[in-house]
Amino acid sequence: MSDALTYSGRTFSPADLALIREVAADCGSLGLTEIARTVCELLDWTRPTGRLKTHECRQWLARLRDRGLVALPPLRATGPQGPRRIVWTTASDAPAAITGRVRDLHPLRFTVVTTADDRARWTELIDRYHYLRFRVPVGAQLRYLVHAGPPPAALVACLLWTSAAWKLAARDRWIGWTPAQRAVNLPGVVNNSRFLILPWVQVPHLASAILARAVRHLPDDWETTYGTRPLLLETFVDAQRFAGTCYRAANWQSLGDTQGRGRMDQHHAAHGAAPKRVFLYPLVRDAQHRLCQTSTLTPSCSPQGR
Repeated sequence: MSDALTYSGRTFSPADLALIREVAADCGSLGLTEIARTVCELLDWTRPTGRLKTHECRQWLARLRDRGLVALPPLRATGPQGPRRIVWTTASDAPAAITGRVRDLHPLRFTVVTTADDRARWTELIDRYHYLRFRVPVGAQLRYLVHAGPPPAALVACLLWTSAAWKLAARDRWIGWTPAQRAVNLPGVVNNSRFLILPWVQVPHLASAILARAVRHLPDDWETTYGTRPLLLETFVDAQRFAGTCYRAANWQSLGDTQGRGRMDQHHAAHGAAPKRVFLYPLVRDAQHRLCQTSTLTPSCSPQGR
């Protein structure tokens, strides 16, 4: 192969692809995860924190395999294949309705999901009550549980922030960056992939209040976890289901609709997805300028006086 290929913001040269094929052949008996880990180590494919991008590399290897560019070992028979079924338990049953006014539910508390118990609870709630159900997120991610009110605080919402879409016409026009600038600075954009107000919570304006506070918590938590401070947030709203009122009320900007491709489509080959309305939220005043720089994003991009 004479052409370079790009995935998740990284360009792989023909020499890189030759090395990947060599590692896949040499480490085939060790399994896909070990191949991905070895490739990340040899190519120095890491997050700003120094952690290997093993998850992204596994997905990249699978794409190369599907295109006939690399041979991978067969999946080991460790259990049933296909999406893992989430078991709905009584722990996620609806309690008594929560009503009232937003001010009655202060303070709002945002907890980053890190423990196994919180992870299981978050996953079950999203799978049971979000219309898109639970899907394994792509790339970097932070999950939140949101509690409201004085102790004992009630759980009222779940949030998921993930790596940004690779290409997004409305966003890319708004930023004004080149493909090269996007490849360098895409980690400065974070996607609000899931936002769920639990169905028994019936409090007007709570969703916009949560969004307004969420954007204050996310930059520090994302930088602590991944070593890069986000400059811009994006999200997609299914206009056939929702008007995006809570995003507008929280000062997100509506930029129009997507073209009906998947989030990570790089080659204009994924069709059939319903168009979504695109909303953006700049975290700093000069987000467009910073995202058009050619230097790699660093924690020094931290906004002052937030």
